[in-house]
Amino acid sequence: MPPASPPAGPRSPRQGAGSTVNTPDTQQYDDARRPEAVAAEPSRNTIPHQTATPLGRLVATVERLRREVREAHAAADGRALVELAKGILIGQLNCTPAAAARQLDELSRETGLSPLELAADIVNQAARDHVSEVAAEFVERTATPEPASAEPASPEPAERSTTLAVRLRTAESGVLAAADDTQAVAESLLTNALGPLGAVAVAVWSAAPDGSLALAGHAGFGPGEAARWRHVPPGVSTVARRALRERRLVALARLNRDGLPSIGHLQWPEGGRMAVPAGTGGRIHGVLEICWPQPLAPQPPQIERQVEALAELCARTMDTAPPGDPGVLEAVLPDVAELIDLSEGLHDPAVVLTPVLDPDGRLTDFRIRHASSRFVDPAGRQRGDVNGALLLEAYPMAAGERGLFDIVERVHATGEPFRAERMSLTALVDQIPLTSVADISVSRHGAAVLLIWRVEDETARLADLLQHAQRLGRIGGFEENLVTGEITWNAQLYALHGLPTTAQPVRLRELPGYAHTDDSEALGRFLRAVLRYRRPASVNLRLLRSDGITRHIRVVAEPVLDADQRLHAVRGAYQDISAQHWTEVALAATRDQLAHSEAESAERNRLALQLQHAIMPPTPPAITAPGLRVAVRYRPAETESLVGGDWYDTVVLPSGLIMLSVGDVAGHGIEAATGMVVLRNALRGLAVTGAGPAQLLSWLNTVTHHLAKHVTATAVCGLFDPGTRVMRWARAGHLPPVLVRGGEAEAFPLIEGLLLGALPEVTYAEREVRLEPDDTLLMFTDGLVERRDSSVQDSLGHLVQAAAACSGDLDRRLDRLLAASRSDTDDDTCVIGIQVG
Repeated sequence: MPPASPPAGPRSPRQGAGSTVNTPDTQQYDDARRPEAVAAEPSRNTIPHQTATPLGRLVATVERLRREVREAHAAADGRALVELAKGILIGQLNCTPAAAARQLDELSRETGLSPLELAADIVNQAARDHVSEVAAEFVERTATPEPASAEPASPEPAERSTTLAVRLRTAESGVLAAADDTQAVAESLLTNALGPLGAVAVAVWSAAPDGSLALAGHAGFGPGEAARWRHVPPGVSTVARRALRERRLVALARLNRDGLPSIGHLQWPEGGRMAVPAGTGGRIHGVLEICWPQPLAPQPPQIERQVEALAELCARTMDTAPPGDPGVLEAVLPDVAELIDLSEGLHDPAVVLTPVLDPDGRLTDFRIRHASSRFVDPAGRQRGDVNGALLLEAYPMAAGERGLFDIVERVHATGEPFRAERMSLTALVDQIPLTSVADISVSRHGAAVLLIWRVEDETARLADLLQHAQRLGRIGGFEENLVTGEITWNAQLYALHGLPTTAQPVRLRELPGYAHTDDSEALGRFLRAVLRYRRPASVNLRLLRSDGITRHIRVVAEPVLDADQRLHAVRGAYQDISAQHWTEVALAATRDQLAHSEAESAERNRLALQLQHAIMPPTPPAITAPGLRVAVRYRPAETESLVGGDWYDTVVLPSGLIMLSVGDVAGHGIEAATGMVVLRNALRGLAVTGAGPAQLLSWLNTVTHHLAKHVTATAVCGLFDPGTRVMRWARAGHLPPVLVRGGEAEAFPLIEGLLLGALPEVTYAEREVRLEPDDTLLMFTDGLVERRDSSVQDSLGHLVQAAAACSGDLDRRLDRLLAASRSDTDDDTCVIGIQVG
């Protein structure tokens, strides 16, 4: 692309007096760099229709002047880059400025590059810095063209890398020209480097040690928006804060999706954001934040590298540290010297650290510039052994993940102080890792870091632990020197006695005067054992305090003998056992009450069992009735406390009919047993009326409902006519009978019937069945079939199968049914077998 040679343009305010570069070169670059901007701008000599008014003309004039200022700045930045390339040629060729200018023109004609592009290439080859690395990396990555790229399309990678180098070097020139003006730096970055990437605004934030952010420079935002965001207090979560906290580049596709507020978020809520920390020498001075008007697609690595290079340029304007050679041991700067003086005035051990940088300006380690006179090394070394050493050499274990080095590096980078209690520090002693516990404080002061640690003293820690244990256990210790008469109490013992710490301690021999008179005998034995027989002893007593409060105390003491085996002192402890004493008293009362309740419960169960056995003996004799043989089996609950309300009855009525009934009162104990007696006798009395089984159960329901204890029960009732062998039956919530005929068994169908006592008025259904000779009818309670892990229908089916398999006479069948029962509820079981003759 040969250089153009139109007349020179207007001079920029930044242009030096000796500049000879023509503006059209930089204008050509600016037009190629932002074609959309050029296409969108109206002709400078054309006034749109809406500017025909005086106000419109004034607005157009202001916009034209602003555009000319931006163009002048871009031209000045381009001329500065060309002048820098000339200076490099002068040094390399040892020629005059005029010869360097001619050489640059000749190279431009030979290579087909514009002077601006050639100047960027010359500076890259000479600098070998971060910008040149980004350009070289871009060439490698774009050797194979990618389908999606934020860079403007170009046929050759070399041309794309040249355009990139021009943008970055031009932005660098603008930064160097306005090194003390961050606002001008932001404008230069947006115009020269970020605008071609589609960005519409940029903000440069400076980070303060307290965690706050200040808007140091901006471009593309309105004055009102910039004024509102001039200061961000600590703790407010923003895009820049996130990049500062994570110390990495942060890219957001849509600002409103992440919910992070930031400058310009109302103007471009759907736009993308990118924020990258700006730092030098391991220190983060601020954050560069870039705004796009549209959602931001994932960016390739080369774009992120470009943005990081621009952030490094921004950091140079905010870095106030004096320059120095990172490869040479740093001189003691004034702020470091003041920090050393400050560390000597601290009561805790302190270490002053300064960063160590590699030739590329990257942080590699910290040097221990000074260890204070109170320095305590976790590895036991003297302060002279660590002074001047590198941090990772002196403490290699600090390089662990989230270790001490990471903490110091973060504080040095962000300026935010760090404090932690009881942090573990590991040091190598003869290649053996030893861990100690310390309180840590790390803060940055200028270019140095102050590290303070307070290693926990084991003796003090154990003493503190003992003090807490005594307080929690309400224990007070004492020692009484019998030779000198000196008595030592701790604070907890004064509290147990109810005395101030300035009061005179009580001697051991005077203790009976402070105890209850009933404890005198036991206290005398205790004193004789300790003072006369010189044996350890203990005693429980009631301590009468001067404030009228009585405390239950256990005193433990042991004699201390001298070299001649003579009693020299007595030491021991008092423990307040008042809570334990009253707990034991309450426990004893509870035991007595429990024993009384157990005795009452046993008596009630005994009475219930006797009542149940008196009405229904466990092995009743077989009952013979006209046309029937009836056998009964009753199995009480295994646990006497579970005496239930199962009942059965067989009665020959005056009418010649035979009433067969089985029932179960809900619950256990004396209430269930007495309820069973009431219902059984009531059904007997009601059956004399000659009513059918449905009516009998309806009347029995009324009786059950009006019982004082609100009893509920289930029952099945049948009336058998020996002449016709017809049995009418009804059920009230009970399982139906099972009929065994000809080696086969089946349960009667379930008919409607609500359990007894649920409602005051209930009508029951009634069915009848004709029995054949040798038929066997089984009536039973749920204790025969009920299981916790099976449904009632499954359990009833198992009973039907067992009944069909049983053979022999009626008594043997009932015994086998009880033996084959799978019930696991430990409930009463009652079964009636009726065999038709």
